[in-house]
Amino acid sequence: MARIKPALITRKRRKKILNAAKGYWGAKSKHFKMAKQAVMKSGNYAFVGRKQKKRDFRALWITRISAQCKINDINYSKFMCGLKRSGIIVNRKMLAELAVSDKNAFASLVDKAKKAL
Repeated sequence: MARIKPALITRKRRKKILNAAKGYWGAKSKHFKMAKQAVMKSGNYAFVGRKQKKRDFRALWITRISAQCKINDINYSKFMCGLKRSGIIVNRKMLAELAVSDKNAFASLVDKAKKAL
């Protein structure tokens, strides 16, 4: 049986890393050793970024809801408490969308929340 040389597998592995490092500056896109380090580091950044994205959007939604609540003379925490007591189950993403696009609907939700308090 013929002996299998590792060159094909090694080349394939290195090519995969170098393709992932395309567009990186300088030697990070040309030299395998530096490209491997850069790809691993960028993978870590991407992993952390996917977690931070969720936090950032939630903070944005809360800020938008809070701003619209202040216009309607109620603070954010009392508004959310009033919604829960009145049995209205709407997530923060949809509340933020209402606060931006449909202020009258948001105002009606604020009225219901005030009555429940």
